[in-house]
Amino acid sequence: MEQYEPDRLTPAQVAAIRRSYRNGRAALTRRSLLRASAGGALTLGGLGALSACGIPAAGKTAGGTSAEDHSAKEKTVSFSNWTEYMDVDDSGKHHPTLDAFTQRTGIKVKYTEDINDNNEFFGKIKPQLAAGQDTGRDLIVLTDWLAARLIRLGWVQKLDPSHLPHAFANLSPQFRTPDWDPGRAYSYPWQGISTVIAYNKKALDGVEVKSVSDLLDNPKLKGRVGFLTEMRDTMGMTLLDMGKDPGRFTDDDYDAAIARLQKGVDKGQIRRFTGNDYTSDLTKGDLAACLAWAGDVVQLKADSPDVDFVIPDSGYLTSSDNLCVPNKARHKTNAERLIDYYYEPPVAAQLAAYINYVCPVDGVKDELAKIDKDAAANPLILPDKAMQARSHSFRSLSQKEETAYETKFAKLTGA
Repeated sequence: MEQYEPDRLTPAQVAAIRRSYRNGRAALTRRSLLRASAGGALTLGGLGALSACGIPAAGKTAGGTSAEDHSAKEKTVSFSNWTEYMDVDDSGKHHPTLDAFTQRTGIKVKYTEDINDNNEFFGKIKPQLAAGQDTGRDLIVLTDWLAARLIRLGWVQKLDPSHLPHAFANLSPQFRTPDWDPGRAYSYPWQGISTVIAYNKKALDGVEVKSVSDLLDNPKLKGRVGFLTEMRDTMGMTLLDMGKDPGRFTDDDYDAAIARLQKGVDKGQIRRFTGNDYTSDLTKGDLAACLAWAGDVVQLKADSPDVDFVIPDSGYLTSSDNLCVPNKARHKTNAERLIDYYYEPPVAAQLAAYINYVCPVDGVKDELAKIDKDAAANPLILPDKAMQARSHSFRSLSQKEETAYETKFAKLTGA
């Protein structure tokens, strides 16, 4: 098991966090701002704390350390999630699926939208976890790379399969075997996040875009192409285009992909590296084509007939946000019951219809069609088997690799 050491972020990692706050996934709510119900940019904060020296080393921790489970006597569960990542009724005050869970089980859900950024949230909970203390949370949602870190450190609990019959049976094959949690012993996906190529048909004016190579090499697109500020998304899609597996690449492969993108920067092919702010540029036609997140594309297509997407023949990148039970959680069984609840197809369909990310639950299509036929037919929400087969994940990185790769990517993007 990996030993926890105090965090002193490298300049490259600090730059990556600032990119995320400024215009990456952390800059906006999980659902696109194009949704009328979505709010503005997230409140910034906590960045200074991340640059501190950290906390005293805690030595090796025992994996999956639990407190006494009080689920039987205390009918409650504390659930921390990202903002705008749960269904909400018209009043904006109630979460219908959570309310239905409470009505069925008697378990009250203390639902808190207190995750704005993975690094910021890690800085918030690491003192308690490193000290072997309760974080006050029974269930948390972490992006795959951070979930992997907590599993390596032994800071999340192994799940009890007997409490997860729906989750075990209905988990999509696309998400079953991540390299950081084979067999999903410690986590289950909340939602998937796919990276695809989006384009504005009017702005393309007949130019065909089917691949990352088209973005980088077609002179008719010079200065009208966008890539993402998130390293894993941009580098993963570029590696795929070069015939490399993002789940198995080498340092040399990574350097070759950096060099390929650098050429696009040097010759002015790439207009800029963006976060969710590509949405306005794409809609206006300032960007003819770009890498994009599927959740945004769903809304862009609904609002603009000129916007569409393509899945390259080389494949596309999928990451996930994942449900985990932290060490010392008081209500582990209640948390597992809540995880399992969201793997019931009718419940998963209700959530998918609202947030429009990739649903990780098999058997949802018929249920979703009862709510929203367009959503049920949308491969960006419910990928078919052929599309799932073209999905790839970015492999887990060591601390040394992450520092080196972020440094090179920061230099490429000018961060």
